[in-house]
Amino acid sequence: MAQTTEALTAERILAATEDVLRRHGPAKATVVDVARALGVSHGSVYRHFRTKAALREAVTERWLDRTSEALSGIVADEDRDPESRLRAWCAALFAAKRHKAGEDPQLFATYMVLIGEVSAVVDRHIADLTGQLTTIIENGVERGVFASAAPAVTARALFDATGRFHDPCYAREWEQPGIEAEFEAVVDLLLRGLRA
Repeated sequence: MAQTTEALTAERILAATEDVLRRHGPAKATVVDVARALGVSHGSVYRHFRTKAALREAVTERWLDRTSEALSGIVADEDRDPESRLRAWCAALFAAKRHKAGEDPQLFATYMVLIGEVSAVVDRHIADLTGQLTTIIENGVERGVFASAAPAVTARALFDATGRFHDPCYAREWEQPGIEAEFEAVVDLLLRGLRA
C-alpha cells in the first residue's frame, strides 16, 4: 500500500468515506475501502475513529451539519425583519434538502440508511434546526412582529408543520409540479398565524 504524504486528518477520512459510500453504498463500504482510498492502513483510520459505527456516525453528522451551517447565516442576519428571515430560513432548508436529494441521489440514499442507524445524530440535528427557528421567533417577539408565549414550542410546531418540505421521507414529492406554490402557501399560513 502506497503511503500518502498528506497528513491524515479526520476531515480527509470523512471526505474519503463519503466517496466510498457513494461508490459502494452503506452495505458494502468498509473501513478497508476508506483506508485504500486514502493510501493508508485501516489501523490509521481506526486511530481517528475507533469503530466503523463511529465513522458512519461522524460522516452522517458532517452531512447534516452542512445544512445547519448554511442556515445559520440567515439566523444571524438581524438587519432583516424576523418575518423575512423566517421565510428565507424555511426556503433555504427546503432548497438544501432538495439539492441533496436531487444532485447526489446515491449519497442521499446512503444517508437515508445511515440516518436510521444513528438516531442520536438526527436528534441533535433537529434540535439545532429548531434552536435556530427559536432564535428567529424570539427576535420577532422582541420586535413585536410575532406573538408567541413559548418560542421554543412554536419553533417545534413550525418545524413539524413544514416537514413535507424538509423531511427526507417526502423527497419523491420535492420535484412534483406545483411544489413551490404549495410550500409558499404553507409558509404564508404559518406566518399569518405567528403575526402579533
